[in-house]
Amino acid sequence: MERIKFEIIFKWAKRILPVVGGAVAGYAYYYYVGCNGSCPISGNPYVSTVYGAFAGFLFVDWKSIFNKNKKVETKEKE
Repeated sequence: MERIKFEIIFKWAKRILPVVGGAVAGYAYYYYVGCNGSCPISGNPYVSTVYGAFAGFLFVDWKSIFNKNKKVETKEKE
């Protein structure tokens, strides 16, 4: 039972942590590097955070997620 809980938590953590890390990095970029409002990305903390979250979203291992879904679909067809 504990192993199942760990696997579920680990599965979601692999998907969520890169997005949260990217958001934190985006805000840190605004805070330490950002300009006084004339820059479109680094001048606004919200935009900078969203861009960072999107960058983190790109680091999610989508290939393994889609491969698992294909394996489940092929087992159901058989």
